[in-house]
Amino acid sequence: MKFGVVTFPGSNCDQDMIYVLGDLLKQEVVSLWHKDTDLKGVDMVVLPGGFSYGDYLRSGAIAKFSPIMTEVIKHANQGGYVLGVCNGFQILTESGLLPGALLHNTDRKFICKNIYIKPASSNSPITAGLSMEEVYKIPIAHGEGRFYAADETIAQLQDNEQILFQYCRVDGKIDPENNPNGSLLNIAGITNKSKNVFGMMPHPERAADATLNNRDGLALFESILTHCKA
Repeated sequence: MKFGVVTFPGSNCDQDMIYVLGDLLKQEVVSLWHKDTDLKGVDMVVLPGGFSYGDYLRSGAIAKFSPIMTEVIKHANQGGYVLGVCNGFQILTESGLLPGALLHNTDRKFICKNIYIKPASSNSPITAGLSMEEVYKIPIAHGEGRFYAADETIAQLQDNEQILFQYCRVDGKIDPENNPNGSLLNIAGITNKSKNVFGMMPHPERAADATLNNRDGLALFESILTHCKA
């Protein structure tokens, strides 16, 4: 697959993502600048983590107006793949490519630590290759990661199997005590109805290299490579 990783002013995980996709997974990767208007024929656009535009106003609220987002939205609406991680997830909700919103964490603090997530559905390319019984240790680093949506939207996410991941205990049990930010239903990631746009708060690219003693995140990328159509 050919990936395009977008850099916004304030992005800080773009190079991490390029390293994992290019160096570790040996995929073709191009860097995309937020002012670009050409996606260079990529199969998947990746919106990385960071603090685009300093999180001014709201996280992702200004980045959605970057020129490249017009092309990203067009790409997604035509069935192209888009992955947003952390700030990228926030940009996807602000842009309307994913429903809901990411609000301030319940304790109003920035949280940076390893957490556990488990797949909530196998009906998407990013989760199809994962075990529904397995727990994945992936780091988070955010201050606005509390997923919120209206009751009707939550019901639709459940009915359409659009919830990708939920925060859980190390043994896989989903409970409020292991919800780091107060997200409804412990939601850590969702997809759109067409299952081609994926957003998640945890950082799989920070858990993909053996030198970090954690390669759990690599399974998510391998699932994408296996189940996305290039």
